[in-house]
Amino acid sequence: MNRILSDAYSFGIQYLRTKVGAFFSFIFPLILILLFGAVFSGGGGGGIALPVQNMDQGQFSEALLDVLNMTGYFDISMIDRGEEITQYINDNSLTLALYVPSNFSANIGASTQTPITLYGDMSKVSFQVAQGVLNAAITQLNYDLSGGVGLVSLDVQNAGSEKLSAYDFYLPGFVGLTVMISSMYFMTSMCAEYRGRGYFKLLATTLMRKSDWLVSKFIFNSVLLIASLLVTFGFAALLFDLEAVLTPMSFVLVVGGAFLFTSLGMLLGSIVKDPESGSAVSNAIGFPMMFLSGSFWDLNFMPQYMQIIAKVMPLTYLNDGLRDTMIYGNETSALINLAVVAVLGVVFFALASRLMSWKEK
Repeated sequence: MNRILSDAYSFGIQYLRTKVGAFFSFIFPLILILLFGAVFSGGGGGGIALPVQNMDQGQFSEALLDVLNMTGYFDISMIDRGEEITQYINDNSLTLALYVPSNFSANIGASTQTPITLYGDMSKVSFQVAQGVLNAAITQLNYDLSGGVGLVSLDVQNAGSEKLSAYDFYLPGFVGLTVMISSMYFMTSMCAEYRGRGYFKLLATTLMRKSDWLVSKFIFNSVLLIASLLVTFGFAALLFDLEAVLTPMSFVLVVGGAFLFTSLGMLLGSIVKDPESGSAVSNAIGFPMMFLSGSFWDLNFMPQYMQIIAKVMPLTYLNDGLRDTMIYGNETSALINLAVVAVLGVVFFALASRLMSWKEK
């Protein structure tokens, strides 16, 4: 019995001394609690972005907006009256938009029932939440205007992605997540292993430069991830009724993502000394991006401050770009996200090439 306890004790001490063991035993559960708690706590309201096109210029539409603001659930922005709303939703890949007709105040003044219209993707949780809050706000407005008579009603219409299933939304996020994990985790661990085994010291004696070595790993990851994209999409198409499509831009985004996260992985690898440290650093950077970059849920469902945090994470732009081109067919928005991915990739590449040392630390 003493031998068993002694072995368990010595193994436990050895396990907890490793950065990987400590991370998954203590740090990882705390990260999950913080992330999921922050996402689903509501953050004090204001977590649902709601663009509004108010075609009416009367007092009652202003009263409607006041009631919506008072709910604390919406972050309201205005759509120009000159825009065609469904086209605007498509062009900006919106999941929600509210339309107030031009005769809204006139009809209310004449005690005539008038609908407002909520456009968006009915399969999204954010749409369902917004619909429920809007119905409650309209009930309050009707009470204020007429003592409860239903002068204002809510219509709902699909827009932008009316045929999409939940898996159509998840597929681009899974692809983006695969790009990050395969490139960043692989590169960080490889750098740590090469340093620990002294391979970098051998590479330093050759004509190969650090930038050459990084480009070779980028090429490998690009080929691997394009093959992964084809397999993943083909498998999903066989099992699910997909409306998402593979486009030339989706392949370009995967290559851009491979460049970005391969460079980031090498940059992280420049600060680690062993494979265990590499895993811990990759997890510390990667896990928040997994949950806050829109891979698993619509960012509009998160509190406003969490959406701001998501905007500084590189994976957000890769996920958004893939959804823009694969789901919404919005190549302009996809190109903008690709530009962000490319710029970040160049920055990480330059920093990694400069900071990475092939000498043993």
